[in-house]
Order: sequence, then structure tokens, then C-alpha cells
Amino acid sequence: MDGVQELSTAPRLTVGLPVYNGEKYLAQSLDALLGQTYEDFELLISDNTSTDGTAAICAQYQAKDSRIRYFRQPRNIGCAPNHNFLVGQARGEFFKWASDDDLYACDLLERCVDALDKYPHVALAHSFTAIIDDSANVIKTVRYSLDSAAPSAPERFRSVLFDTGGDDDGAVIRTRILRQTALNGSYYRADRTFVAELALHGPFYHVPDWLYFRRDHPDRAARAFSTVRAWCANLDPGRADWLRNPVARLYGEYVWGFVAAIRRAPLTAAERRACYGHLMDWAARRAFSEHGKFVTEPNAADVAGISVDAVVAGQGRSSG
Repeated sequence: MDGVQELSTAPRLTVGLPVYNGEKYLAQSLDALLGQTYEDFELLISDNTSTDGTAAICAQYQAKDSRIRYFRQPRNIGCAPNHNFLVGQARGEFFKWASDDDLYACDLLERCVDALDKYPHVALAHSFTAIIDDSANVIKTVRYSLDSAAPSAPERFRSVLFDTGGDDDGAVIRTRILRQTALNGSYYRADRTFVAELALHGPFYHVPDWLYFRRDHPDRAARAFSTVRAWCANLDPGRADWLRNPVARLYGEYVWGFVAAIRRAPLTAAERRACYGHLMDWAARRAFSEHGKFVTEPNAADVAGISVDAVVAGQGRSSG
């Protein structure tokens, strides 16, 4: 794998960007990240053997900005291991996963780091989410209904189980907490068990502003994989083997992921019992439902007041 020589002083924040064939939007995402008002970060890119122009784009940006470290995997390791690889390479006190097709307001990182400094008990910080189209026009806003700021760990866990909304796996997360979790699994809905585990470590904080822009387009992974097995095989190619990974196992690991998260988390005996109680209630009523999808609203008032060009570097404003 290729990488540039590490800087002598570790940055406070690591931004990890896993990518596979992301040439269409990658430059826009890099402009948005490198144009942040908060500059004390390293940007790690892990290229999962892309076959398009991704590597050339990364080389171009790496030559211009010493904060970038580029890695190319020797083989397709899958989406989940590619995400987790970046955590292993991180040197920052805080960590954030970024996407090759999403956009970020110029002050997203600054406001999230400020929140983590101000509230040391908080596990992560993020902002409200708006959905953009191919041309970076805001088309929807995401309603965040989780009670993830609650002081009680069992209440936060219950809310992640039963409520919907948010992109908390893309937040600015305390690295020490992140490394106490199981990180990203490759079973069905592993993203939900990961967020639930983070919630067991501390409250979440959300900047009350639209600073994260998730791009909805035909090639996005959520649209490309229509079956449980196809989704999991994208996360880890080994999951394509139906003999070793029958669908029942992919579902079973999903439920067990919550159990394991409760066992690992720094909880009191009473808190652990309460979390198990919420999990049993959830499993009895909706274990394998499609619960947990985003609730999006084409709220005209919200959408009309959000201008990507005005707040994102490289989108109608200079990224320098």
C-alpha cells in the first residue's frame, strides 16, 4: 500500500475516506473537506482497488495538500473492512468517516470539534442532514427523532432500537471510544448495531444547523443492492458464500451484535439489565423488520433556506 511520510505532530482529527470507483463526485467531496475552516486534521483515503480514475484524482490532491495520506488496498476487501482499516491508521484524538459522494459545510468540522471540547461527556458530534441530488441541489431534509442526547445509556440504546433518523456513523467521534467498539460489521443492518454501541458510551450532540449533505443518486450503494446477501457481500466479499453465510446467520448476527455491544460497553449491572430488557422487547416485536430507515421530508421551508453553494467549499465559492 502507498502512503506519504507521517507528519511529526499528530493532528487532533482524522478524517477517513473509504472509496471504490468514486471518480464522479470524489473531487467535489475532497474540495469540501480540504476547504474546512478547521484545519488541524489528516485526511486518510483508502482506495479499495478502484478501476476508474479514482487513483489519479487522489494523486492530484495528495500532491497539493500534505494532510492527505493515500492507501490502495491490494485486493477488494469489502466496504466494512475498508472503513475499519482507516480507524487503524488514524492518529487523531477525534475521527470522522467521510464519503466520496457527499458534501460538507465549511464549518462542519470546526463546530463539531468545538462541541466535543465544550462537552467532554459527549461521545460524538454531528449536524442535521439534508439530502442533495446529482447536481448538489437540496431536495429533502432528514428528521432526527432519536433521543441520543439523553443522560441515561439505556434510554439512548432504547431510542436507537425503536426510533429512526440520523447519520451518526458519519459524526466526529472520540477515537478512544470508537476503538472500544466492534467497528463496522458485515452482517445485515450492522450500521445500526454500531450506532447503538456508540450510544452506550455517551450522549450524542447535534449542531442545530444543516451542515451535512448526503447525496442521493442512482449508483449509491443503498440502491444498488436489493437483497440481504448482496448488501452483505458488498460489505465483505466473503458473505457471498451462501453455505458459510446463510441468510439466517446474517440476521442472527444482527441481533447478536446488540447483545455483544451491551456486554462490551462500560455499563453498571442495572444499566446492562435495562438494555437487555429493551432488546428483548424490540426482538419480540420487530426483530427482522425494515425499521430504522431514514424519515425524509421534502419540507419546502427548510429546503428553500439551504444553499449548498453558499456553505460548501468548491461549490460556488473558493476552496483555497
